[in-house]
Amino acid sequence: MTTTSPLRAFPFLRLALPVFLAALLAACATPFKADVSRFSAPLPAPPGQTFAVVAENPKNAGGLEFGAYANLVSKELTEIGYTRVEDPAKANMLVRFDYAVDGGRERIRTDFVGGAGFVNPWFGPWGGLGPWGPVGFGRGAWGWGFADPFFGAPEVRSYTIYSSAIALKIDDTASGKRLFEGNAQAISRTNRLQELVPNLVEALFTGFPGNSGEVVRITVKQ
Repeated sequence: MTTTSPLRAFPFLRLALPVFLAALLAACATPFKADVSRFSAPLPAPPGQTFAVVAENPKNAGGLEFGAYANLVSKELTEIGYTRVEDPAKANMLVRFDYAVDGGRERIRTDFVGGAGFVNPWFGPWGGLGPWGPVGFGRGAWGWGFADPFFGAPEVRSYTIYSSAIALKIDDTASGKRLFEGNAQAISRTNRLQELVPNLVEALFTGFPGNSGEVVRITVKQ
């Protein structure tokens, strides 16, 4: 008895399967996305302007971790053309920086996974698809479809998500006037600040200073 390959029986699968697998691999490399809000007054032109980065939270002042994140902020402002100084008393602008991540919360997700371990984003309870076998191509519980050799029963998964955020304020040291306020927030599967803060800083400074009062979704490539 000659067995007909499913891909030969349904030629369109030879085209659909590579597209699906490519989409599946792309989904694995999820980019970092942050919601960024910014408010700004006219900032002074960079030439000759100095700044110092200080901790908004006194508990972070002088810490090595804060120093590493302050360097990220300083790098962004330096690339714009401002000059960093260590002594806040000698700076034209005082940059206050803060960061945080919460304790996380559980999220439930249902995937349709078969013996091969592929997640099924298209077929499942809405497609009426069953195991490949004697039934072949036919009608399922909810509609017409072809029997699927890869995807099977639903699998419920629980995982933890975390909310993280940074906040940045820039004041004119001479007048005390607030020049800029901004924050970037994100939801992720990790609570590691050393991974989150660099992405949040990059998101906050993308298109800096931005349109005052606007909230935008920024995607940071990983």
